[in-house]
Amino acid sequence: MTTVIAAIIMKDGKVLIAQRAQGQRLAGKWEFPGGKLEEGETPQECLKREIKEELDMDIEVEGYFGESVYYYETGPIRLVAYKARMLGGSCRLNVHSRVEWVAPHELAKYDFAPADVPIVDKLREM
Repeated sequence: MTTVIAAIIMKDGKVLIAQRAQGQRLAGKWEFPGGKLEEGETPQECLKREIKEELDMDIEVEGYFGESVYYYETGPIRLVAYKARMLGGSCRLNVHSRVEWVAPHELAKYDFAPADVPIVDKLREM
């Protein structure tokens, strides 16, 4: 099973979400940014690296938020979400087509990747 680490980056009561770009698996779907956990890497190291690569942002990982397991056609993934805060950077799009800051109650308006849906639901309950 592939483990993917996602960042729940909050600012002014809103969460950062990203839309997968054309040409990627699940193109057009929204997700919480992050990526695959590499061997020998902690979840915190993974998130800092992935967010820097994907969005050119520096973050501080604050703590565990929640997780889900989803069985895609390509195989199962375990999505583990951590709360994080932005320290700096430019939020440049390197692998996504769009990013948006969204209030948790507005998340239902977006078409999320299936593995992200339980995280969306937990955020909406807060």
